[in-house]
Amino acid sequence: MIRVAAVGDVHMDADLLGRYRPALQELPGRADFLLLAGDLTRHGTVAEARCVVKEFSGIGVPVIAVLGNHDHHSDEADAVVQTLTEGEISVLEGASIVVDTPGGRAGIAGVKGFGGGFAGRCASAFGESEMKAFVRTTEASADALCEALTGLDTDIRIALTHYAPVPDTLAGEPPEIYPFLGSYLLGEAIDAAPATLAIHGHAHAGTERGMTPGGVRVRNVAHPVIKQAYSVFNVEC
Repeated sequence: MIRVAAVGDVHMDADLLGRYRPALQELPGRADFLLLAGDLTRHGTVAEARCVVKEFSGIGVPVIAVLGNHDHHSDEADAVVQTLTEGEISVLEGASIVVDTPGGRAGIAGVKGFGGGFAGRCASAFGESEMKAFVRTTEASADALCEALTGLDTDIRIALTHYAPVPDTLAGEPPEIYPFLGSYLLGEAIDAAPATLAIHGHAHAGTERGMTPGGVRVRNVAHPVIKQAYSVFNVEC
């Protein structure tokens, strides 16, 4: 059994330092690694990224992250990634990482993802160039996730995204904003691999549990949803 800890949407800044740390220091006895499902910062600044490092690094287990939309807001995403990486937090974007645990080998593939909506109520790459660019961004992200997942030869495969791959975990959010919270294309990529578990954030008013059409468990770990420093999922190999 592999123990997966995960949280998203922690939105770190200096005023939140110490909020998560006491619980994080207990992680080595509870989980094999920690996944951060995007929106690590409030506005995507390097100063905020340093707060993420101070809070989440050096906790005794590997920490693996994807960025969220907030982490791109200040147009400093590359510098944010560099800061996190220097702080020993692995950041995935169309890439994967393997963690060897006592229970088996876990492969994590990650992308931020993007919007577009879900089957029957989704955008398509038709019409204005702006709309085509919007949808093609999601298509490229989903393709990168699928490639990263299928390239893993591990006991379990975990898909880590910020945007939601299914509408199930958005229940509680206004339906009008579903297209800005995720895309069915991410779910198709997860099913194609297939993944063992999918983790995402972004939907603060959403629901924790969902499932892809192919039967992969999906968990929304946005902090406002789980209301704790992290959730732990036990995954059988």
